[in-house]
Amino acid sequence: MTALDFDPVTAHPRAAGWSQDGRPSGAAGQTDREEGRRRRMQRIARICRRLSRRSGLAGLLALVMLVAGWWSSGWAGEPPIALKAKRVFTAVTGEVLEDAVVLVDDHGKIAAIGRVVPKGSVLVDLGDATLLPGFIDAHVHLSGEMSDNWYRDFYHRMLRPPAEQAHYAARNARKTLLAGFTTVRDVGSADWQAVSLRNAIRAGVIEGPRILAANYSIGSTGGHADGPPFRPEQIAPDGPVKGVCNGPDECRAAVRFQIKYGADVIKFMPSGGVLSLTDPVDVPELTQEEMNAIVSEAHAWDRKVAAHCHGDKAARMAIAAGVDSIEHGTFLSDETLRLMKRKGVYLVPTLFAGEWVGQQADRYPPAVAEKARAAAAQMQKMFQRAVKIGVPIAFGTDAGVEPHGLNAHEFSLMVKNGMSPRQALLAATREGAKLLGLADRIGTLEPGKIADVIAVAGDPLTDIKATEKVIFVMKAGRIIKRP
Repeated sequence: MTALDFDPVTAHPRAAGWSQDGRPSGAAGQTDREEGRRRRMQRIARICRRLSRRSGLAGLLALVMLVAGWWSSGWAGEPPIALKAKRVFTAVTGEVLEDAVVLVDDHGKIAAIGRVVPKGSVLVDLGDATLLPGFIDAHVHLSGEMSDNWYRDFYHRMLRPPAEQAHYAARNARKTLLAGFTTVRDVGSADWQAVSLRNAIRAGVIEGPRILAANYSIGSTGGHADGPPFRPEQIAPDGPVKGVCNGPDECRAAVRFQIKYGADVIKFMPSGGVLSLTDPVDVPELTQEEMNAIVSEAHAWDRKVAAHCHGDKAARMAIAAGVDSIEHGTFLSDETLRLMKRKGVYLVPTLFAGEWVGQQADRYPPAVAEKARAAAAQMQKMFQRAVKIGVPIAFGTDAGVEPHGLNAHEFSLMVKNGMSPRQALLAATREGAKLLGLADRIGTLEPGKIADVIAVAGDPLTDIKATEKVIFVMKAGRIIKRP
């Protein structure tokens, strides 16, 4: 299976009888459409029976009129859905359309944007709300979640079986989707949890956002990608299969293993981390040759690369290797930020995580607490400088460090630290799609794009906290949440 055999946006493999958007084509498509019509008529018959029992003749007549209008409208398949709201933020330019309608066809694509509700369409009138593209969080860990007890979390991670943890991941995925995040990039999980969750969501087994998964993060022995410092006679050290590598050849192998087991993106650890026990937060943990090997191998397989970097020197090494995004960026200098702007390297700031670990520092082991306080003190200052310099920024939270489903709090922190509400919204829509390599399919409300559409109560351009009040969620044309 090549990198293009499975589309991370759609729910079906590209195989004989399937079109590029994951829908049946040819004879298979004709059979599917006929089966769809048969099932729709069966649904109508069931609804008629229920209405005749519950509502009498009046209810039945109303339904007959609705169906007659549907068939007379000229729509070949199911009628389109017309989403109407006071404001529509398309994220194409950052401008807002007033009293507009987004029309969604029966293929889950945006058909048109205008001001008229077409005859025969199903109207969803959201009133004084704002329609936006589904939000994109470019940095989550759906299979993990930290509480206010670091030691208990550590114990659970060691003893909880992967099958049990998968249920928590499914819960977290649903929370994230209901919060308006229709696409996420999961940048590190154990036991192949993220790819398994991605596949279950694609298959329709569970509800959740569209996931681009990284599998295991890649890094050196003793670094942020490695496990706790258990004695080797107690627990065998990890190797390239689980992302731990030493030397360029092992690092290339680590990339290949992650891709072999389904990775859409590669995440690696050039610098230390905050919540790990054994590594300083701001020093390089890989050589330049190792970073070059990781990035070049990932790009050869047509995978983008995210680099976990708190430290400035490690970030500059990762940028030299050709990385696509710097995650966190806590201690970056102005010189490095200007380099990122010049090379088009995205910053994924995770301000919520920085705020959270600062608030929780007293509950961490001393070695972790010291790093948490240092990161919390610098992350927002770095972000302010990045905004002024004009670094490309994509929205990311590090959800899993802080609770899932609260992702939109990141918007408030971005605005507090120098972004306009419009810039913050673009970071979570258009810019996020660019970073993920999906700008031709998601990230803006335009005809032909996949219909990932959300609505928030009020106007987020005047009150960014409106992003925390999601009242409507549609993913690929299917309504997940509505008033």
